[in-house]
Amino acid sequence: MAEHTSSSITIEAAPADVMGVIADFARYPDWTGEVTQAEVLSTDDAGRAEKVRLVLDAGAIKDDHTLAYTWTGDNEVSWTLVKSQMLRSLDGSYLLKPLAGDRTEVTYQLTVDVKIPMLGMIKRKAEKVIIDRALAGLKQRVESAA
Repeated sequence: MAEHTSSSITIEAAPADVMGVIADFARYPDWTGEVTQAEVLSTDDAGRAEKVRLVLDAGAIKDDHTLAYTWTGDNEVSWTLVKSQMLRSLDGSYLLKPLAGDRTEVTYQLTVDVKIPMLGMIKRKAEKVIIDRALAGLKQRVESAA
């Protein structure tokens, strides 16, 4: 089983506000750093994204891929890779935990497997950079909108 990388951050906003930013794929290029384009290809009965095409530029990894999203209640979303040029797999999730005072602990978990050979240590470091940038961008985006 592939190893995953995870990290958490506390955001000064309610979980619904945090999830609102996470679910707004059209705005991902504004705050994620690596995503340059995002397009929702299909939605579920609740209007949430089911399949999303993302164009990624993460330095050594440039890719155009499609992810399938699964929404679990109001505080969790996970995704898995449907198709990609560079990636063999891309599985991840955001888990939101409500904290006192309209604060939210966000845990981001990510597992990436690239088609090109890459040392495990380098791959985990890349995962960690992607996660840390995404969490910092999410925090800034949510808190600046509040």
